[in-house]
Amino acid sequence: MGDRVRAAVLGASGLVGQVFLRLLEGHPYFEVAAVASSPGKAGLDAAEAIDWVLPGGPPGYLEGMRMSRPEPGALRAEGVELVFSALPSQAAAELEPALAREGFEVFSNSSNMRLDPDIPLVNGEVNPGHLALAEAQRERGWRGVVVKNPNCTTAILTLALKPIVDAAGLREVHVATMQAISGAGRRGVPGYGIVDNIIPHIPGEEGKVEAESRKILGSLRGGRLEPASFRIAATTTRVPVLEGHLEVVYLKTARPMEPGEAVEALESYRGIPQELGLPTAPPKPLRVLRGEDRPQPRLDRAAGGGMTVSVGRVEAKDGGWLRMVVLGHNLVRGAAGAALLAAELWLRRGGGV
Repeated sequence: MGDRVRAAVLGASGLVGQVFLRLLEGHPYFEVAAVASSPGKAGLDAAEAIDWVLPGGPPGYLEGMRMSRPEPGALRAEGVELVFSALPSQAAAELEPALAREGFEVFSNSSNMRLDPDIPLVNGEVNPGHLALAEAQRERGWRGVVVKNPNCTTAILTLALKPIVDAAGLREVHVATMQAISGAGRRGVPGYGIVDNIIPHIPGEEGKVEAESRKILGSLRGGRLEPASFRIAATTTRVPVLEGHLEVVYLKTARPMEPGEAVEALESYRGIPQELGLPTAPPKPLRVLRGEDRPQPRLDRAAGGGMTVSVGRVEAKDGGWLRMVVLGHNLVRGAAGAALLAAELWLRRGGGV
């Protein structure tokens, strides 16, 4: 790859921002040249200003770094070419288009613009070809691009669905989720509300899962995206688990599919990231567990460095349904890792700086 691309991490104080910083430590493609959070933290010592909460402490390369201002001019002065964004959606909606106009390539976990027709919504092994949608962003007057990764639940779900879609097609999906509290951010779920409790609704989450899944599993036709036509219904809940989203998935395929065939499709699946040997791509994006009590968040969320999705209890049910239980790490596969994998794809396939 030659010289590493100088990158910035925006929203570095949050959980996803910290995972970005951890995953970028020693990365062969990217060098962290700037970190930023709120404007008020600009100039502060980065390791102290970030208020690190992940196990193991901050990566060593933050020593001596100062927080930058989250502005195009300040980032350009740092020599930044590519941006990883973990900004809150409102801040991202203002800053990310400004960065793209100024020529930055932005890989973002923020939910704004995910469903815009010219914004690639990329889950590396599932729809790498959707990166081509970014060409249409030139009509916005942008010299750079914005690429989004999916909602955390959607990223886990669509990776598990992709081999099934390829093998037998898909007519209908019902999914009920049990989502970790880290999916709501560091201060998203008050302790008194979640301890000894399950919250049976996550605002806006179900619509994201339904719409984003159709977009990700849709097809490019004539340079435009045609969303997938399968029906999908989601029920999302918050449970007292730190990390790892568990999803119970019922699906009907376009042609009959036995559980054994589904297991084979899941276990053998590899995508473009595996073919290219990308740094963040796990050797096996999916693994099937045979135990009746697996997958479990505490035991299985770290598979493949958090990038592998685990599947269990693949069974046929009455009425033509196929049932499986799916687990993925919401902060890695479902957030920072998915964005980093998309950026690796972008560079290796010739779209990068």
